Amino acid sequence: MRPPGLLAALIVFGAIGLLETACQTGLLQHSVVLPPSEIAASLWNILQSGAFNRAIFLTLSNIFITAALAIFFGFVVGVLLHSVSYLRAGLEPFLASYYAIPTFIFYPVFIVLFGVGSASIIAISVLLAIVAMITATLSGLDRIPIVLRKTAKVMRLNTLETAVSILLPSALPYLVTGARLAIAYAFIGVIASEFILSGQGVGYAISYAYNNFDNQTMYGLILLIILIVVGTNMLLDAFDRRQPTQTARNR
Repeated sequence: MRPPGLLAALIVFGAIGLLETACQTGLLQHSVVLPPSEIAASLWNILQSGAFNRAIFLTLSNIFITAALAIFFGFVVGVLLHSVSYLRAGLEPFLASYYAIPTFIFYPVFIVLFGVGSASIIAISVLLAIVAMITATLSGLDRIPIVLRKTAKVMRLNTLETAVSILLPSALPYLVTGARLAIAYAFIGVIASEFILSGQGVGYAISYAYNNFDNQTMYGLILLIILIVVGTNMLLDAFDRRQPTQTARNR
């Protein structure tokens, strides 16, 4: 394990140990916070019972669809804005201030348009996630060295060959960053939307457990979401770290 990874692991396990100690010694009330050991046991029971399998599948499906739509259309819009300068000049100020607007204020509109269910959740979550991919695509395309574009002309590459062989590999680190942000916003958008827009899904289950003082279920499902998010981020981080090595080998 690399030193940064070892340090991160020590911080995580240290925090877990402190929380466990605080809960077991009564510094934190059991009615408010459960010890990590009990939360882990609760998650294990949830997974074994299968009671929330449908909710978990629905939430993960919505997140996957949201992330896929945000990444694809964010990339397409980013390429379009990069290609059409006057369109970019008109829209870029709005993109820069986009996240200053709380996206969830539009949820009544999405309920009217799509009804209460997965469609409205996915729509509002895509709205939250897509701009991260658009801005990352623009940043990646803006930072492609001019010499690479000149090389493409010297080699007489057509538009498709230039995009596949030069532009996309050069912009890939930025695209991966944009994808990571889009996925993170997809998680946030879907889980948060399920709290207010849905009668099903993990977000709704957490909210229902909270309202019924069912701390075991609530914390168990929260831990499940944390583990999924951390695992997804670790996979994307591993992929991102491979890109410089792969690029160097290709050169």
